[in-house]
Amino acid sequence: MKRVVVGLSGGVDSSVAAYLLQQQGYEVIGLFMKNWHDDSVTISNDCPWLEDSNDALLVAEKLGIPFQTVDLSEEYKEKIVDYMFNEYEKGRTPNPDVLCNREIKFDVFMKIALSLGADYVATGHYCKKSEIEVNGETVYQLLAGADNNKDQSYFLCQLSQEQLSKSLFPIGELTKPEVREIAAEMELVTAEKKDSQGLCFIGKVRLPEFLQQKLQPKEGSIIQIDKDDAVYAKKEQEGLSPEEELALASNKIVYTPDMGKVVGKHQGAHYFTIGQRKGLNVGGNKDPLFIIATNVETNTIYTGLSSQHPGLFRKGLFIEKSEVHWVRTDMTLENGEEMEVMARIRYRQPLQAATLHQFENGMYVSFREPQSAITEGQFVAWYIEDELVGSGVIS
Repeated sequence: MKRVVVGLSGGVDSSVAAYLLQQQGYEVIGLFMKNWHDDSVTISNDCPWLEDSNDALLVAEKLGIPFQTVDLSEEYKEKIVDYMFNEYEKGRTPNPDVLCNREIKFDVFMKIALSLGADYVATGHYCKKSEIEVNGETVYQLLAGADNNKDQSYFLCQLSQEQLSKSLFPIGELTKPEVREIAAEMELVTAEKKDSQGLCFIGKVRLPEFLQQKLQPKEGSIIQIDKDDAVYAKKEQEGLSPEEELALASNKIVYTPDMGKVVGKHQGAHYFTIGQRKGLNVGGNKDPLFIIATNVETNTIYTGLSSQHPGLFRKGLFIEKSEVHWVRTDMTLENGEEMEVMARIRYRQPLQAATLHQFENGMYVSFREPQSAITEGQFVAWYIEDELVGSGVIS
């Protein structure tokens, strides 16, 4: 009997994952990760870890499997929370869920599981894994989950072959309603439990309040840029190399205050992200204002009216060489090579036709259609059919 440690989070997905593994004849151990102590920044009772660990315990008891709690709050603070603060301080928008999977669930947690003699670690992610042979070597594939509505492969876009080799995703073939049905049949306490929202393990946080622990509020201007501003006029440039053309399509516009009018004040540019429309508190327009750029050096936010404002759209993005990650290492591009893929720049975004262009200093991703709110610090993930083959941090 192979031994599997399931990360029981206290939610319905991991509960059903544990039950299914048990049905398949694995020896199952439930482990709850406690990653956060500070309730002062979470929105009341929304995801208190106590309730979650209690539900995880009840599920383990119901299934008759051993259960314990591991406290990873120190590692979580160092690898996730400190990283978040640093990124926001630089004016970038990190994705803690992707990092949490790479650094905590499939690294620190996996090492603990393996030390307990586990052959595999399992989670309640909606994705699938399969294996193929390439040049006589076993290669692991990360595939989209069967439930199009819930596919979570994007959140695992930074996993390595080694991490995948020891991972199981028991609910990848199921839809969310099917998972709830199984939980109800088994009378698991989590059957009707709402999906957790917000930061991986912390729950819903008020981001500005969360960030204010480290990043002090500082008043700055909100500037509105007109959609017909000269900066959006397309200037044809002759004699550019392919790399220069890609750089031109990927570079963000540098705005200055004299390009627009001041329409309000904010409490810190680092609390805001591109594409955001809530929290600006600027009235008087029939169309909503969207953030098209932030500058943490000058503490300025630039906005545009409506979701179709040209300042929101770009056709390309760049990933620095050290941030390019291949789940399928056998498909890595060499300098000068290209690859046609489908890509997404955020969770739940429909896949977009794109081309990867690998150069000496990094990779450009050029999209067939302009993309809205390409955001530094977020992850772009690329797929071939339903297989996620690589990803990178948008620079």
